[in-house]
Amino acid sequence: MRFLTSLVNGVSLGSVYALIALGYTMVYGIAKMLNFAHGDVIMVGAFVIYTVSMAYGMPMVVGVFAAIVFCTLFGMLIERVAYKPLRKAPSLAVLITAIGVSYLLQNAAQLIFGSDTKSFTSIVTIPPLTLFDGGLVITGETIATIAVSVVIMIALTLFIRKTKPGRAMLAVSEDRGAAQLMGINVNATISLTFAIGSALAAVAGALLCSAYPTLSPTTGAMPGIKAFTAAVFGGIGSIPGAMLGGVLLGVIENMSKTYISTQLSDAIVFAVLIIVLLLKPTGILGKKLNEKV
Repeated sequence: MRFLTSLVNGVSLGSVYALIALGYTMVYGIAKMLNFAHGDVIMVGAFVIYTVSMAYGMPMVVGVFAAIVFCTLFGMLIERVAYKPLRKAPSLAVLITAIGVSYLLQNAAQLIFGSDTKSFTSIVTIPPLTLFDGGLVITGETIATIAVSVVIMIALTLFIRKTKPGRAMLAVSEDRGAAQLMGINVNATISLTFAIGSALAAVAGALLCSAYPTLSPTTGAMPGIKAFTAAVFGGIGSIPGAMLGGVLLGVIENMSKTYISTQLSDAIVFAVLIIVLLLKPTGILGKKLNEKV
């Protein structure tokens, strides 16, 4: 029963990583850049929920909706101000800018909300599920996190494959110059990608802080790094890969805490990533790209 409990908790944690990783993998797959500020958008979304629903007493659903709308617009603003001017800049300049935006958001949150850790009330009202005569209890947060992650992955896959904006994203990811020649608005497509990724970050922040009910300006830092690891693990640029990588990463982390050491769990996670990349550099579901010379 200890194994099943650890497995379920690992899948729940991994589902949050998967949601965050979906944002990373979309931005990288389409804009070919790593938005390391993505993890801090999670924190921003959680603080919006905290402010709207817990400080001002509005219903939780209003807080979540406000967080999704705010993060969507905020993500587009970050892209417009910080990344759009660097569209043709070297990748190192974009990377440094992303790290700068990340620290800017963390310090701004400290100035606005303070550096102390705040209690976060769960947005989930689903009752826990008890199995095996009480031997295994699956919390409502776990059920909601797994269900939401699966639904979003399926919806995102269908959006990319079946809709005109989704096919535009695919075209931009394949060849930005050719897509522009075919009449696709590349800037609008990249902005839409950031909007979707930031909306997913808001959902991930709500679920993460519901499962682990604390909130601080650095809440999104480590989950963001681990979600990036999950995206690389599963094959960055692949939506199913982000989902698989996130779930596997969560399971490995939780199993390591249960059976090896809570202090070494993070080291084990990154060690597994190194091994996977040595054996398959493109990640589990990543495809090998042949470059023309």
